[in-house]
Amino acid sequence: MKATGPMLVAAASISLVLAGAGAASAHAELKQASPAVDSTVAAAPTEVTLNFSERLEPAFSAVIVRNAVGKRVDKADGHIDKADRSVIRTSLQPLSPGVYIVEWRALSSDTHRTEGAFVFRVGE
Repeated sequence: MKATGPMLVAAASISLVLAGAGAASAHAELKQASPAVDSTVAAAPTEVTLNFSERLEPAFSAVIVRNAVGKRVDKADGHIDKADRSVIRTSLQPLSPGVYIVEWRALSSDTHRTEGAFVFRVGE
C-alpha cells in the first residue's frame, strides 16, 4: 500500500508528538547536596544547599531539615537562590552530633514536581 499525502502528514505529526514526549517529561532531579547525601560531617553545617538539574519555581519548592526524632532544625528560611534558580538553600539552627533528615520538594519551571529525602550525620 502506497502512503498518500494525508497519511504521511499524520505519520509525521505522530512522530513529532512522540519525539517531544521525552523532552517534556524531564523533572528537576537532585544533582548535588551540601552536606552530601548519606555523608558524615565532622563540623555541624550552618546551611543545607540543594542543586537541581532544572530551574525551580519558588512558590512550590521547599526544603525542611529535621533531627532523628522529627523536630524541625532549619530556620524556616528556605529559598531559591536568586542568582541560580536551580539551587535551594535553608539555614540551620546549631546542630548537635546525630542524624538529620533533609526533606525536599521541587517544582521545575516546566511544572513537573519531584520530592525526596536523604540523611546526613554530624559526627562527635
